[in-house]
Amino acid sequence: MEALRQVSGVAAPMLQINIDTDQIIPATFLGGTDAKGYGAHLFHGQRFLADGRPNPEFVLNRPPYDHAQILLADRNFGCGSSRERAPKALREFGFRAVIAPSFGGIFYNNCFRNGIVPVELPIEPVRLLASEVEASGGANPVTVDLDALRVTSPRGAAFAFAVPETLRQMLLHGVDEIALTLSRQADIDAFRTADRVRRSWAY
Repeated sequence: MEALRQVSGVAAPMLQINIDTDQIIPATFLGGTDAKGYGAHLFHGQRFLADGRPNPEFVLNRPPYDHAQILLADRNFGCGSSRERAPKALREFGFRAVIAPSFGGIFYNNCFRNGIVPVELPIEPVRLLASEVEASGGANPVTVDLDALRVTSPRGAAFAFAVPETLRQMLLHGVDEIALTLSRQADIDAFRTADRVRRSWAY
């Protein structure tokens, strides 16, 4: 997994409540080993009309939002099943962060495992971010800083957020949970080896 410390770019406002995982990517799409297929099916029912043509009214079909790296969402984003296909679809479409007032719990954890930062902010800052983004037509970036745990709006307003430290370290170092555990064990073993040299009498 690629290490992630900061995302700064186009933010797409899509303030809809209770977006479940089957709205993010249809349950009928299995994906298989074709990872790129996930991104093609992201919000399929909204991005495409019944005849298969792109829906010109949907935000992710309109420049510059069609190249967004940050999604501005509403309450309970990613509720529903525990399938990992939803964050995979977001990642393959180009998103690296989702900002929302609340998330479905399993979806939230799966974001970290798929290289996406899920940022929880109160609804007021989310709406302020959306209004500033829309005022600039998406031209002015939003920044999510995983080092500083801070979101910066297009006009410079800053908002702090919190994430579980272990999950944060996974993204910062681009490792999965097993690799993170093994690296910590390696650090422990190195400390013990050095300590035996320094304080041999204690052993």
